[in-house]
Parts: sequence; structure tokens; C-alpha cells
Amino acid sequence: MKTIQRVAIIGECMVELSKPRQPEGETAIPNCSLSQGFGGDTLNTAIYLSRMTQSAGFETCYITGLGVDPFSRQMLEAWREEGIETQGVYQLTDRVPGMYAIETDESGERQFYYWRNESAARFWLEAIDTDTVMKTLSSCQLIYLSGISLAILPEDSRARLMTILAECREQGAVIAFDNNYRPRLWEAPQVAQHWYQNMLALTDIAFLTFEDEQLLWGDETEQQAIQRTLDSGVGEIVIKRGAQACWIVKDGQQIEVAAQTVANVIDTTAAGDSFSAGYLAKRLLGGSLTEAGHCGHQLAATVIQHRGAIIPKTAMP
Repeated sequence: MKTIQRVAIIGECMVELSKPRQPEGETAIPNCSLSQGFGGDTLNTAIYLSRMTQSAGFETCYITGLGVDPFSRQMLEAWREEGIETQGVYQLTDRVPGMYAIETDESGERQFYYWRNESAARFWLEAIDTDTVMKTLSSCQLIYLSGISLAILPEDSRARLMTILAECREQGAVIAFDNNYRPRLWEAPQVAQHWYQNMLALTDIAFLTFEDEQLLWGDETEQQAIQRTLDSGVGEIVIKRGAQACWIVKDGQQIEVAAQTVANVIDTTAAGDSFSAGYLAKRLLGGSLTEAGHCGHQLAATVIQHRGAIIPKTAMP
């Protein structure tokens, strides 16, 4: 992978509400207060990518919309503390961040409840002129976004973003896309298929979770997902398979990289997001496909042994 010094990650961060962890042996308190934090799929990837590459001179920029409210200010402060560049965070005076609440079951799986239809991240492209967005993105050699990044945008904004990404790619930017398909965010599966096809036509590195491909396309095998993505022109495909080995497809090769065994899974939040960060970090730092797969697995395995999406810096592998 060619030398890259500046990365842009496009997406949404929301206010997170969750129940405090109950000490072992104690009875849950009814109507207890909720803990407040922040979260979002691409934001998780941005934080981990920044942690793993900033010492090597790479700068990670987060591109999104926020408000001018206290929650937005807290987010900006937290991101800057992680070394994330916030020049591409556009603050809208008439909008606020979205919000979600989470419930975690005994196996570590989570249920999410969202309030995001009027969020600043949904409307930032409508409020900012194309030249301003291009000035920010054209300075980045790698641009990463997810299916959620697309899903939250209105139709016109999706089309505008595609035009911007196409121009950045013509100027030499590498485009990375994580399929991260959430049916509830899309008007219909056919609409999502249309925009995924458009996005994959601009994509150099695709991260695919097979369960999401099944939901969106009805695939029966992973090879169907791989072939469709190759037919779209994607040169590097990573199939994320949870606790199983990941598959990496590039230049006619299909490489299998074993996952790390984790005996005590605490919380699967951000497992896929952190895998993508670990993989991209190793590729940016000059690692091979196999090394990148191992790095993705290692970070994801560490993250799922902690509660919440973002682990302490001291726990980083």
C-alpha cells in the first residue's frame, strides 16, 4: 500500500445512554439512572486507527456534523485528546447529535434503540458547500466510511458525497468502505443495494461482514459476496467472520488468517470496527495482507474482553 500520511473517516457519533454495570451478586435496581457516553461505528475505527498510527506520523481526521451544544463540545474535546483532527467536523447551530440507548445481555450481545432522524450528522452535507468539503478531503490520501455513513444521509447528500469521493479518488485517494448494513436505516433493501453498488464502484478496500451481505443481498455463500464485490472493481476485499478466520482477497489470491481465541467475551461492541482499524493501521504502516489480518484480529480480540466500545489506552495490544 502506498505511503499515506492523512486519513479521513466519515460518519456519525451519537450520545450513548447505558445502564451502569451491576456489581456481581447485587440485585438490579429498578428505574436506575443511565450512564452517558459517546459512540458510533466509524468513530470507534477512527479512535483505534489514530492510537495505532499517530506515533508514526499519520493524522486521522473525523468528518461529521455536530451542534454547538454541550454534548457536541464534549465530543470534540474527547476526540482531540485522542489525537484526532477535527477540522472536518462541521458544527450546525440548529442541530444536535443523535442519541441511542443500549441493553446488554448475559452473553455480551447488545440491543440498540436510536433517536437520530434530526441529527447534525444527517444534515452536515446540506449545510456545507462542496468546495469546503473538497478542501478537507482532498488533503487526505485515505478516506474510510461505512454503510451507516451512507444510510443516515438524505438521498441528495448521498449523491453529492459520491461525486466528492469520485473526485478525491481521481486525485489519488484510496477509498475504504465497510458494508455495515443496518436495514432499519434504509428506506428499502433495493435503495441500499443501489447505493452500495455505487459506493463499491469507488472502493479500493472493502470490509465485508458476511451476515450483513446475507441480509442485503440474500447470499448463500461468502464466495457470492466476494465475486459480486470483485465484479464491482474492488481490488482488496476483507471478509470479517467474527471468531472464525478472516479471508483477504487481492490480486487473485484468497488468504485465510486465523482469529485469536477469546475464552471470556465481555462485550462484542466495536469488534468489527476495531478489526477494520487494526487491519488498516498495519497496511498503512507497510504490513502485508497476512500481518494486517493478524493485527485486526488481535485488536478485536482485546476489545471484546472489555466493556464498551473504547478500551483504555493502557489496554491496547
